[in-house]
Amino acid sequence: MTDPAQLNAKPCPEGLSVVEAEEKEFRFNRYLYQLVGEPWQWNDKLKESDETWQEYAERDGLRTWVAYYRGAIAGYFELERQPNDEVQIAYFGLAPRFIGRGFGGHLLSRALQEAWQWSPCQRVWVHTCTLDHEGALANYQARGMQIYRTEVDTPPSPDEPT
Repeated sequence: MTDPAQLNAKPCPEGLSVVEAEEKEFRFNRYLYQLVGEPWQWNDKLKESDETWQEYAERDGLRTWVAYYRGAIAGYFELERQPNDEVQIAYFGLAPRFIGRGFGGHLLSRALQEAWQWSPCQRVWVHTCTLDHEGALANYQARGMQIYRTEVDTPPSPDEPT
Protein backbone atom coordinates (compact mmCIF):
# COMPACT_ATOMS: atom_id res chain seq x y z
CA MET A 1 0.00 0.00 0.00
CA THR A 2 1.51 3.30 -1.06
CA ASP A 3 -1.20 5.74 0.01
CA PRO A 4 -3.37 5.79 3.14
CA ALA A 5 -6.35 6.72 0.92
CA GLN A 6 -6.21 3.14 -0.45
CA LEU A 7 -7.35 1.77 2.91
CA ASN A 8 -10.81 0.21 2.88
CA ALA A 9 -11.22 0.00 6.65
CA LYS A 10 -13.54 -2.45 8.32
CA PRO A 11 -15.32 -1.24 11.47
CA CYS A 12 -14.59 -2.61 14.90
CA PRO A 13 -16.86 -5.49 15.95
CA GLU A 14 -18.66 -4.98 19.24
CA GLY A 15 -16.60 -6.14 22.21
CA LEU A 16 -13.24 -6.07 20.40
CA SER A 17 -10.53 -3.65 21.51
CA VAL A 18 -7.05 -3.15 20.12
CA VAL A 19 -4.36 -1.79 22.44
CA GLU A 20 -0.69 -1.02 21.88
CA ALA A 21 1.65 -2.85 24.24
CA GLU A 22 3.61 0.29 25.08
CA GLU A 23 5.59 -1.45 27.81
CA LYS A 24 7.83 -3.77 25.83
CA GLU A 25 8.26 -7.30 27.16
CA PHE A 26 9.89 -9.82 24.83
CA ARG A 27 8.25 -12.79 26.60
CA PHE A 28 4.84 -11.37 25.68
CA ASN A 29 5.83 -11.09 22.01
CA ARG A 30 7.11 -14.67 22.09
CA TYR A 31 3.80 -15.82 23.62
CA LEU A 32 1.77 -13.95 20.97
CA TYR A 33 3.93 -15.41 18.20
CA GLN A 34 3.31 -18.92 19.51
CA LEU A 35 -0.40 -18.43 20.25
CA VAL A 36 -1.25 -16.98 16.85
CA GLY A 37 1.36 -18.73 14.74
CA GLU A 38 1.14 -22.32 15.91
CA PRO A 39 -1.54 -23.42 13.39
CA TRP A 40 0.46 -21.79 10.57
CA GLN A 41 3.78 -23.40 11.44
CA TRP A 42 5.40 -20.27 12.82
CA ASN A 43 8.08 -22.15 14.66
CA ASP A 44 11.41 -20.87 13.36
CA LYS A 45 11.71 -18.14 16.01
CA LEU A 46 10.70 -20.38 18.92
CA LYS A 47 14.22 -21.83 19.02
CA GLU A 48 15.77 -18.39 19.57
CA SER A 49 17.32 -17.40 22.89
CA ASP A 50 15.85 -14.94 25.37
CA GLU A 51 18.56 -12.47 24.38
CA THR A 52 17.62 -12.70 20.70
CA TRP A 53 13.93 -12.28 21.50
CA GLN A 54 14.65 -9.31 23.73
CA GLU A 55 16.81 -7.66 21.08
CA TYR A 56 14.03 -8.17 18.52
CA ALA A 57 10.94 -7.23 20.53
CA GLU A 58 12.19 -4.44 22.76
CA ARG A 59 13.86 -2.22 20.19
CA ASP A 60 12.53 1.17 19.16
CA GLY A 61 11.86 0.05 15.58
CA LEU A 62 9.18 -2.47 16.59
CA ARG A 63 5.70 -1.80 17.98
CA THR A 64 3.10 -4.36 19.07
CA TRP A 65 -0.70 -4.15 19.31
CA VAL A 66 -2.97 -6.77 20.87
CA ALA A 67 -6.65 -7.39 20.14
CA TYR A 68 -8.77 -8.38 23.13
CA TYR A 69 -12.26 -9.80 23.15
CA ARG A 70 -13.97 -10.08 26.53
CA GLY A 71 -10.56 -10.04 28.22
CA ALA A 72 -9.05 -12.80 26.07
CA ILE A 73 -6.29 -12.27 23.53
CA ALA A 74 -7.97 -12.48 20.13
CA GLY A 75 -4.94 -11.60 17.99
CA TYR A 76 -2.06 -9.23 17.48
CA PHE A 77 0.14 -7.42 15.02
CA GLU A 78 3.67 -6.08 15.04
CA LEU A 79 4.81 -3.11 12.99
CA GLU A 80 8.47 -2.81 12.09
CA ARG A 81 10.11 0.38 10.85
CA GLN A 82 12.02 -0.24 7.60
CA PRO A 83 14.48 1.90 5.62
CA ASN A 84 13.15 4.44 3.13
CA ASP A 85 10.19 5.44 5.35
CA GLU A 86 8.44 2.09 4.99
CA VAL A 87 6.58 0.10 7.64
CA GLN A 88 6.28 -3.68 7.49
CA ILE A 89 3.49 -5.58 9.17
CA ALA A 90 6.00 -8.03 10.62
CA TYR A 91 3.44 -10.37 12.20
CA PHE A 92 -0.34 -10.35 12.03
CA GLY A 93 -3.00 -12.84 12.96
CA LEU A 94 -5.77 -14.10 15.17
CA ALA A 95 -5.68 -16.69 17.93
CA PRO A 96 -7.24 -19.92 16.61
CA ARG A 97 -10.49 -19.69 18.59
CA PHE A 98 -11.20 -16.21 17.15
CA ILE A 99 -10.84 -17.05 13.46
CA GLY A 100 -14.11 -16.73 11.57
CA ARG A 101 -15.69 -14.19 13.91
CA GLY A 102 -15.12 -11.14 11.69
CA PHE A 103 -12.19 -9.77 13.68
CA GLY A 104 -9.45 -10.07 11.04
CA GLY A 105 -10.67 -7.28 8.79
CA HIS A 106 -10.77 -4.76 11.60
CA LEU A 107 -7.44 -5.89 13.06
CA LEU A 108 -5.77 -5.46 9.67
CA SER A 109 -7.46 -2.07 9.26
CA ARG A 110 -5.97 -0.98 12.58
CA ALA A 111 -2.54 -2.31 11.58
CA LEU A 112 -2.64 -0.26 8.39
CA GLN A 113 -3.95 2.86 10.17
CA GLU A 114 -1.26 2.64 12.83
CA ALA A 115 1.44 2.06 10.20
CA TRP A 116 0.40 5.16 8.27
CA GLN A 117 0.38 7.22 11.48
CA TRP A 118 3.95 6.15 12.27
CA SER A 119 5.43 9.10 10.39
CA PRO A 120 7.11 9.35 8.08
CA CYS A 121 5.59 6.50 6.09
CA GLN A 122 5.63 6.13 2.32
CA ARG A 123 4.66 2.46 2.01
CA VAL A 124 3.16 -0.32 4.16
CA TRP A 125 3.80 -3.94 3.26
CA VAL A 126 3.48 -7.49 4.50
CA HIS A 127 4.74 -10.93 3.46
CA THR A 128 2.29 -13.79 3.15
CA CYS A 129 2.55 -17.33 1.86
CA THR A 130 0.46 -20.39 1.11
CA LEU A 131 1.00 -21.65 4.67
CA ASP A 132 -1.06 -18.72 6.02
CA HIS A 133 -4.83 -18.88 6.50
CA GLU A 134 -6.64 -19.28 3.18
CA GLY A 135 -8.37 -15.93 3.74
CA ALA A 136 -5.19 -13.93 4.47
CA LEU A 137 -4.50 -12.69 0.95
CA ALA A 138 -8.17 -11.84 0.36
CA ASN A 139 -8.21 -9.81 3.59
CA TYR A 140 -5.07 -7.90 2.57
CA GLN A 141 -6.57 -7.12 -0.82
CA ALA A 142 -10.00 -6.22 0.60
CA ARG A 143 -8.34 -3.64 2.85
CA GLY A 144 -6.70 -2.04 -0.22
CA MET A 145 -3.29 -3.69 -0.36
CA GLN A 146 -1.93 -4.73 -3.75
CA ILE A 147 0.33 -7.61 -4.70
CA TYR A 148 3.81 -6.27 -5.28
CA ARG A 149 5.70 -9.48 -6.07
CA THR A 150 5.12 -13.22 -6.04
CA GLU A 151 7.75 -15.89 -5.67
CA VAL A 152 7.59 -19.64 -6.08
CA ASP A 153 9.93 -21.75 -3.99
CA THR A 154 10.85 -25.02 -5.62
CA PRO A 155 11.35 -27.78 -3.07
CA PRO A 156 14.64 -29.64 -3.37
CA SER A 157 14.55 -32.90 -5.25
CA PRO A 158 14.71 -36.06 -3.10
CA ASP A 159 18.34 -36.68 -4.06
CA GLU A 160 19.50 -33.15 -3.15
CA PRO A 161 20.91 -32.55 0.33
CA THR A 162 18.79 -30.23 2.47
